[in-house]
Amino acid sequence: MNFWRQLPKPFFALAPMEDVTDTVFRELIASYAAAGKLQVLFTEFMSVEGFLHDIGHKKVIHRLYVSSREREILKSRGIKLVAQIWGSDPENFFKAGQQIAEQYDFDGIDINMGCPVKKIVKKNACSALIKTPELAKDIIAATKEGSGLPVSVKTRIGFNQVETDNWIGNLLEVNPAAITVHARTQRMLSRGFADWNEVLKSVQLRDSLNFDTMILGNGDVSSYNDGFEKSKIFKADGLMVGRGVFRNPAFFSDQKILEPGQRIQMLKNHLLRFQEEWEGKKSYSILKRFFKIYVNSFQDATSFRADLMTTNNYKEGMQVIEEFEDSLAAVPSELTQIPV
Repeated sequence: MNFWRQLPKPFFALAPMEDVTDTVFRELIASYAAAGKLQVLFTEFMSVEGFLHDIGHKKVIHRLYVSSREREILKSRGIKLVAQIWGSDPENFFKAGQQIAEQYDFDGIDINMGCPVKKIVKKNACSALIKTPELAKDIIAATKEGSGLPVSVKTRIGFNQVETDNWIGNLLEVNPAAITVHARTQRMLSRGFADWNEVLKSVQLRDSLNFDTMILGNGDVSSYNDGFEKSKIFKADGLMVGRGVFRNPAFFSDQKILEPGQRIQMLKNHLLRFQEEWEGKKSYSILKRFFKIYVNSFQDATSFRADLMTTNNYKEGMQVIEEFEDSLAAVPSELTQIPV
């Protein structure tokens, strides 16, 4: 069943992000989400070539890992989980799609055609596929055939320049279940402002060609309300949120700003769950990219974060957190919040 067609509009999705949207972070985001505010989550993106290779498989398979705890939370809240994959060979997409459908329990597969990183582009994958539209269509068709699951695409509005009409029109020809339009070109990376008029253009193109592909807009969604307004103005069926969740880890909750104590508790939960799931499998240093997400916008956040960055293991991390909690408890609450 194509779950995309069953979602309420506008629906919200958390973007797939490397070394960020693992099972622990997805679990935390979902657990803090208010009812009906988050509909779709994605895994980190996984190479189909690595997945199908005897040695490479061991290096990439963790990207598809879903803990039983996350699974329970998603099921209870009706949140869909999609595996994101990347590569450049249609045959590998067919095989990978087939294995993912047979061996895992995902609601769909998403193909990354938007990552702008040079080492990936040099492999003729991700955003490089914008320059080879026929290959891109073959990849989508192969994934659909191999998996039998709803297949979506995350992409951009062009490579060196905007070419929404030709590129999105090309993708629509094979009728993917959904297309997420990051409203920047590959050349822009994450710089400049996302041009949401190109999202509207994608929707209008879809409608004029009479396809039923869902169109998600992505880029500079600063808050839940901002996303809701963008959907009304630019007619997107859904919104994908990436860096917005870094500014507010409870982006999908009913709280506009988390109190310092709530942010610290969320950080503690992340450390504890990361240790439970990944100790001995992933480096503790990965957690350091999350410290700024939780530790900001309150008194002494900068020095607290600096102390956390010097830690090298879970015990040290928890010690720094507990010491800061002790100091925070001694300060009147009205003095701990910094206006943002």
